[in-house]
Amino acid sequence: MHKQTVNIKGLDIDVYSMNTVIVGTGAAGFNAADSLYNLGQRDIAIVTEGINMGTSRNTGSDKQTYYKLTLAGDAPDSVMEMTKTYFAGGCMHGDIALVEAALSARSFFKLVDIGVPFPHNKYGEYMGYKTDHDPRQRATSAGPLTSKYMTEKLEAQVKQKGIKIFDGYLVVGILTDKDKNGQTRAIGLLAININETDKPNMGFTLFNCTNIVYATGGPAGMYLTSVYPESQTGASGIAFEAGAKGINLTESQYGIASVKFRWNLSGTYQQVIPRYVSTNQDGSDEREFLDEYFEDPGKMMDAIFLKGYQWPFDPRKIANFGSSIIDILVYNETQVKGRRVFLDFMHNPSRGVKNGELDFSLLGEEAYTYLKNSGALFGTPIQRLAKMNQPAIDLYKNNGIDLTKEYLEIAVCAQHNNGGLLGNIWYESNVRHLFPVGEVNGVFGIYRPGGSALNSTQVGSLRAAQYISANYKDDPMSIDEFVSRVSEQVDRKAELALNIMKNMAEESNIACQRRTMRQRMTRAGAHIRSLEAVNQAIEECRKDLKNFVSDTRISRHHELPDVFRNRDILITQFVYLNAIKEYIEKGGKSRGSYLVYDKEGQLPLEGLPEMFRFSLDNGQLSSLTCEIELKEQDGEYHCVTEWKPVRPIPTEDNWFENVWNEYMKGNIIK
Repeated sequence: MHKQTVNIKGLDIDVYSMNTVIVGTGAAGFNAADSLYNLGQRDIAIVTEGINMGTSRNTGSDKQTYYKLTLAGDAPDSVMEMTKTYFAGGCMHGDIALVEAALSARSFFKLVDIGVPFPHNKYGEYMGYKTDHDPRQRATSAGPLTSKYMTEKLEAQVKQKGIKIFDGYLVVGILTDKDKNGQTRAIGLLAININETDKPNMGFTLFNCTNIVYATGGPAGMYLTSVYPESQTGASGIAFEAGAKGINLTESQYGIASVKFRWNLSGTYQQVIPRYVSTNQDGSDEREFLDEYFEDPGKMMDAIFLKGYQWPFDPRKIANFGSSIIDILVYNETQVKGRRVFLDFMHNPSRGVKNGELDFSLLGEEAYTYLKNSGALFGTPIQRLAKMNQPAIDLYKNNGIDLTKEYLEIAVCAQHNNGGLLGNIWYESNVRHLFPVGEVNGVFGIYRPGGSALNSTQVGSLRAAQYISANYKDDPMSIDEFVSRVSEQVDRKAELALNIMKNMAEESNIACQRRTMRQRMTRAGAHIRSLEAVNQAIEECRKDLKNFVSDTRISRHHELPDVFRNRDILITQFVYLNAIKEYIEKGGKSRGSYLVYDKEGQLPLEGLPEMFRFSLDNGQLSSLTCEIELKEQDGEYHCVTEWKPVRPIPTEDNWFENVWNEYMKGNIIK
């Protein structure tokens, strides 16, 4: 790596040159850097807006899950069986499913070796349990903070190796060029040093590189009700702007989570059967609102219990008072009626009580057996939670919420994007030399097993590192050539920043702008969708993008990074909403983790608003993927979509001698 200062349109800008820049310091970003180093590529650096800001470090659940091949017991399993599980989720390419399965054990054991405390028995078997969309028992966990442990242990590996980390740098542009074949390729990054926005160059910094590993996480900033950490906004917009295609952007995952401290409320948080209450905004008029819809208290308690391992909202689990009716009713209270909803762990649901105790005889066999086997057929929800999972209580107490003394405010929140940027089996984008890894890569389709996202952070980053170290070893281009190719792109971003600076006012509207954007996406592009609302939201996005500079006001230069974050959110929303529009117009119905309004459909329950009328998807689109590309013409954005059949699971010649010969010739990683 070497540094040089150049002048572009009157701005003196530092340029750092190296083979590969990794963007992001979550589990995927750190593993990419560590893997590249281990594979011999040392001319690398990490760029991050904040080393402690990402989803991997700041999210979890009662028992955060990691999904991998079965490694214990006598239950039959294989790489191909796991591949079929992934593939059966729909809209997922078979070759990528095979990669995710094949490298799961290798990736898992690396984490074990560097100190992530996954539990094993005295014989060395890494026991598993069944998670959502999992026909085996492939799931494991290191507790509520599994991904945090992963990130910390991988960070330690990176720091031990002395890999350079540029902390406090917000990437605001992926710089591209055409190769000799006319193919778009990534050649560098434009970032803002957020601690130097007061300088004449506004903190602009350039990275001249051969490769970019893009580990920026999901599009967290798009939503108002979200369990993504508040520190993460995502950076998909600048990737779309650079020509990277999206895939399966319709497929996100939503579920019940706490909102004061953002955390998934799955597993034992639901299995202890807490009391659901709603109030007015001022806390008055407390009601156990589920009672208004469930005639049978046993069915109500079963639905709450099943939210534990049927946590994601799923329209297939609405009928007959299924677990996802809970999500509908919570949304109806919060978003339609404008009330607040809480979980009460201090008291049992009123209609389930007999002689002062929860009447466990009302429970269905599954819930009753689970609580019996857990030794939890007694007491209040908090007492049952203490018996089954004390760390789940401690987690909230450590974040200022005492579940033994107060209610826990909740909402139905955005949690994970199954879609994302397009990537091949080496996780390289259609923009060559750009490798999206982790959640920003659209690996998954409609359904995915719980915990598979954590596996993907490790598999994708390893694959990108393997490909780069084998095929893309070249030094970056000379500084002079680099500057000549990127100066126009840099100038456009600098001009935007300078124009915003000219609009500086006494009062900023940055936070207000972002809240309005987030409200729009939660209203139109989250788990309750309609074509009318999506079309309206797209037009709002288009207008906001067109008037972005003139409408934006900052009160101090330190807000400049948030200007670029807002713009990225806007672009991301525009692309995602266009993908949703395309799906609905193609006849797509309710599937995955979202409900699509259908005037010919059924209401989940009588008495609910018309907006919840829906029909289940019949699977006609589950064998197709929707790719989408952002285009700009005459200063306005539009999107181009293309539907493609999913690639089947590969059938390979796995005769050992043949594979060995190809491997020895270096013909595998290409």
